[in-house]
Amino acid sequence: MFQFLRFSLRPIGAAILLALSLPATAQTVAPGPARPPDALSPAFHKQRRELLRQALPARSVAVLFAAPVRNRANDVDYIYHQNPDFYYLTGYEEPEAVLVLFKEPQTISGQSGVTEALFVQPRDPAREQWTGRRLGAEGAKRELQLQFTADNRDFARAGIRWADFAQLAYLPLPTDVRDAPRDSADLYDLVATFRRQAALPPPDAPALAQARQMLQQYGATNEYQVLGYLRNAVRQSPAVAQDAQVQQYLAATTSAQRKATVAQLAGRYDGGLALDAALDQLRGVKTPEEVALLRRAVRISAVGQQEVMKAAHPGMGEREMQGLHEFVYRKYGAEFEGYPSIVGAGANGCILHYETNNKPQVGNDLVLMDCGAEYRGYSADVTRTIPPSGKFSPAQRQIYELVLAAQEAGFAACRPGADFQAPGQAAQKVIAAGLRQLGIITKDEEMRRYFPHGTSHHLGLDVHDRGGYGPLLAGNVITVEPGIYIPQGSPCDKKWWNIGVRIEDDVLITGQGYENLSREAPRTVAEIEALMAQPSALEGFKLPELK
Repeated sequence: MFQFLRFSLRPIGAAILLALSLPATAQTVAPGPARPPDALSPAFHKQRRELLRQALPARSVAVLFAAPVRNRANDVDYIYHQNPDFYYLTGYEEPEAVLVLFKEPQTISGQSGVTEALFVQPRDPAREQWTGRRLGAEGAKRELQLQFTADNRDFARAGIRWADFAQLAYLPLPTDVRDAPRDSADLYDLVATFRRQAALPPPDAPALAQARQMLQQYGATNEYQVLGYLRNAVRQSPAVAQDAQVQQYLAATTSAQRKATVAQLAGRYDGGLALDAALDQLRGVKTPEEVALLRRAVRISAVGQQEVMKAAHPGMGEREMQGLHEFVYRKYGAEFEGYPSIVGAGANGCILHYETNNKPQVGNDLVLMDCGAEYRGYSADVTRTIPPSGKFSPAQRQIYELVLAAQEAGFAACRPGADFQAPGQAAQKVIAAGLRQLGIITKDEEMRRYFPHGTSHHLGLDVHDRGGYGPLLAGNVITVEPGIYIPQGSPCDKKWWNIGVRIEDDVLITGQGYENLSREAPRTVAEIEALMAQPSALEGFKLPELK
């Protein structure tokens, strides 16, 4: 396999050198990659850009960069995945690009009245023969319908008058980007050009940059969580401990003082506050077009859970179960998994983000399967917990039905206007009471030992998507995912050890209440056991034994 988009100091293969030496006319490549017919429409992205532009303050400019290419090993890169914010606003899925949105119309490269400009990697037939088709500036204008497009090498000479803007809004700039010496307009150079021409202040230390972002984004709305985060960060990072705004926030004695500290952080160079708030608001409420794609991703994931339930048996391995889920995703046209699949049996199911999936046989332990397809960029997030034998043991059943009751309580709290934390609070009460009744805990506060995570997060282009954490709104898509995890050595009867149960569904908040998008995946003990008794379409799929 050849690495071709990026060049380093490693030796370059002879075949690639030959390709580089050929004139562009020697290669015939069709113009631009085809877009799936059910992908988000250019009109959707255009509307999102306009809504974001309207949210910007007067005399401001917003700058967003494409995601970096990430190296896997030697000359092999990970499959490219666009920055979700960038995709949301443009539909562009290639690297080495920058989007600029102007509050008021500007003149760019001699074109007047420009409110949006996208600079993209240029067409290059010789390279495209190796790494795939590119849209180029003309293709981006035609397919994505942006007002102004140009090659990324034109960004440095576009004549953008950065000094004229009262505010420059940008998300935290990537600092761990490789520089391709043979490409003078890759992401490394695009960011450097922006820093230089806009005269940005030097970047903060990573820990301080993260602390400032947390303070800007949540310091006025989630004060106690931010206080806990900052106190921990101060202990770990001298840069955070010495920062004046952090010190002022921690020293404040009232909510008004803390909000005033946050307000001071928004200056001419806004490295996240304005864009984060606007994008949280936009992306948190899904349009019908987005809901259709999420619905497809979730239904694919639910079918994956169904098929693995029918195929599962004690001799199956965790990785084989993972493969079956992901086979179903590909069969239905999903491009990726929304996140690394979690398939944990027994003790592994008690590890919240267990991703190794290497237990060769799951045996009779419960298997927790937290898996989700990504379809057209939108990710599902569905968890089911099953007994490989097809029948829950008494202890397994008791814990499972307690988690199920907690989830039902969480569902009941899902309605527009309810606090975002309401589903979690309802689930926690049920689990605390249930664990006390089972003798696993003696005080409600001990519940967090066995249920240490939150119950809900937004879902969309990111599995942990953007969105607000105030009242729930119609159009929010969130998870409801209570769980109980009792690792070996826990201070309770040994019969509970190594039981891990999570049940997670994807919920659309509607005008009247909620809709469970993942309801096709069996949830109750009776439903799971009945489905696991059914024959699997995969039972006749036999591979030759490897000697």
